[in-house]
Amino acid sequence: MTDLDELTQSLARNLKHWRSERHFTLDALATRSGVSRGMIIQIEQARTNPSVGTTVKLADALGVSITTLLDYEREARVRVVSEEQAVRMWSTEAGSHTALLVGAETPGPLELWDWRIEPGEESASDPHPAGTMELLRVTEGELTLVVEGESHRVPAGSAATFEANVPHIYRNEGAEPVRMTMAVAVPPVR
Repeated sequence: MTDLDELTQSLARNLKHWRSERHFTLDALATRSGVSRGMIIQIEQARTNPSVGTTVKLADALGVSITTLLDYEREARVRVVSEEQAVRMWSTEAGSHTALLVGAETPGPLELWDWRIEPGEESASDPHPAGTMELLRVTEGELTLVVEGESHRVPAGSAATFEANVPHIYRNEGAEPVRMTMAVAVPPVR
């Protein structure tokens, strides 16, 4: 079984588990997440690999971290995740990528991400639930962070935070790769 197959199986199993735990019907989860009922069925049957955006929408609707949806086992009090175990969620042929390093369930999901964005590339994100906060620190290059259509320059060594309940884009308009670490805190589902 490949890593992708293992990830697909874990997502299918965990999506079913958390949907049942929240007492959501397929229709209820589809409405809350904006993901079609048919797509949810395909994911739960491990017949498809959803996009990062779809996975984020489902995690947000369930009130769990992406890590929780992709995890295949719960571990002890301390969990050490090697670089090889980080889950690559988005990548391009040019070399841009994101990796979900680790996550936890605090009152709501909390995730830590590693990003690399090559010159001229970007990653757009749909709005997250109200109260979702993103914190990021750029370690190389200069990030152009676009929040609700307004651009903000975040050079290496700088950090930024914003409420991520609006459309936002991570863009590299420079000549050097952007490297950054980002934390995402999502409020618990009520």
